Amino acid sequence: MIIWLTYIGQGAVAGLLAGLLGVGGGIVIVPMLKFTFAAQHLPPEHIQHLALGTSLATIVVTSISSFMAHHSKGGVNWIAVRRISPGILFGTFAGSIVAARLSGNFLTWFFAGFTFLVAWQMILDVKPHSSRQLPGFAGFFATGTVIGGISSLVGIGGGTMSVPFLIWCNQPARIAIGTSAAIGFPIAISGAAGYLFNGLGAMDLPRYSAGFIYLPALVGIAATSYLTAPLGARLAHMLPVSKLKKGFAVLLIATGLKMVYGLL
Repeated sequence: MIIWLTYIGQGAVAGLLAGLLGVGGGIVIVPMLKFTFAAQHLPPEHIQHLALGTSLATIVVTSISSFMAHHSKGGVNWIAVRRISPGILFGTFAGSIVAARLSGNFLTWFFAGFTFLVAWQMILDVKPHSSRQLPGFAGFFATGTVIGGISSLVGIGGGTMSVPFLIWCNQPARIAIGTSAAIGFPIAISGAAGYLFNGLGAMDLPRYSAGFIYLPALVGIAATSYLTAPLGARLAHMLPVSKLKKGFAVLLIATGLKMVYGLL
């Protein structure tokens, strides 16, 4: 029961952050799942892969709830979503194939480094100058491939990369956040499929796993993240998001340090 309540609580937090900050709940879900799986004594060699795959699977649900809320407020550029999706699908699935062949320790180091980068971006409020228009097919495909590939390695919906990219392409911040939420859907679909497929042959996976997706965690997190993501999207239009991001950055740094300490 405690584990189920933990998953439900994780989903509530992840959904709220996904809608509020546009960062994707995966940046929170992955470390929380890693710590929870370790407490459950799941096979250590599979914990990081399971955390990444399960995170992406939950984002399938969270992103739908989040982008629908943003869409209702006219906050999604669907042209950009359609153009970037082919590259996203390719990059994310390819990234999941690579991730399945990397060690859990390497993926943990990579994730910890990514959290420090995201925290730095939030603390300094780094924003690119709106200096160009949306690219053509080749530019979108290349960008989507990079965003998708990195997202699959860290188990996130890509908001930390897609939001700055869209702002750089002269999209207003509110539109960039809503569009990023929609871009998270093809990332999650392709990434979750990749981790499921590439985990099917793995040995000693825990019971109730579908490849590298742990189904009890998926159900518990998805159930509440779907409900709280619209709340986060509404709050994004009411609260000082830039100040909240700085507080969230401190949490990310602490999380990254804890992961590094565990590795050492």
